Amino acid sequence: MDTNLNLAVLIDGDNIPSAYIGEMIEEITKYGNPTIKRIYGDWTRPGLTKWKNLLLENAITPIQQYGYTTGKNATDSAMIIDAMDILYEEKVQGFCLVSSDSDFTRLATRLREAGKLVIGIGEKKTPNPFVVACDKFIYIEILKKQTQESKWTSGSVDKVWDKEIALIASTINDLSDDDGWAFLWDVWGLIQKKQPSFDSRNFGFEKLTPLIKATWKFEIQEWGNGKSRNKLIYVRNLQEQKQVLSKKRKRMRDE
Repeated sequence: MDTNLNLAVLIDGDNIPSAYIGEMIEEITKYGNPTIKRIYGDWTRPGLTKWKNLLLENAITPIQQYGYTTGKNATDSAMIIDAMDILYEEKVQGFCLVSSDSDFTRLATRLREAGKLVIGIGEKKTPNPFVVACDKFIYIEILKKQTQESKWTSGSVDKVWDKEIALIASTINDLSDDDGWAFLWDVWGLIQKKQPSFDSRNFGFEKLTPLIKATWKFEIQEWGNGKSRNKLIYVRNLQEQKQVLSKKRKRMRDE
């Protein structure tokens, strides 16, 4: 991924807890350069007090938006209008929409239609339509440092884990050569397209490779210097390998 992309970071202050701001900004820099950083809310409300002390530290511009009507979220409208203005100014190549609100689903879709990268950040309660409307969606709960044991040994991923293994396995099959091998970077990219919220950190792993190794369902081969960032990593399903070997043995017997 090109980390030189200019990004507009738009935060729904009414919908996101301030406790994660440091981790959020650090995460966003992995995908590009956050040249525009704005947060929206009614700053006369006491509920946003915690945000105020963090804005200068993180160079985030607060945008005042009064709630004109009870029950209507004026903040959403202000964010959407600003996003479209920024889009037409053509100063950025991507957007980071920080909210757990499904009202931004259409905005994410529109920005992607315009050829922009769209990254979503929100809580795990975020409705799925908004999640899948983004190129990548990151749950803020995983941004706090977790140990591998904290989730892997807790049994909290049992049912989901089977689904994730199936997703990895099917994606490998989609991309594999005649011997069942697929380039891991390609596998990762296709998984992100299939399921934007997929993230190895949901299961306590910082990277995809150790997660795959921990399942004992896949075989991995690495080429290149172990310390090099340019090493090539390939993966295949162990079940696929067994089938390939079985076919080879049968072919040898027939001959």
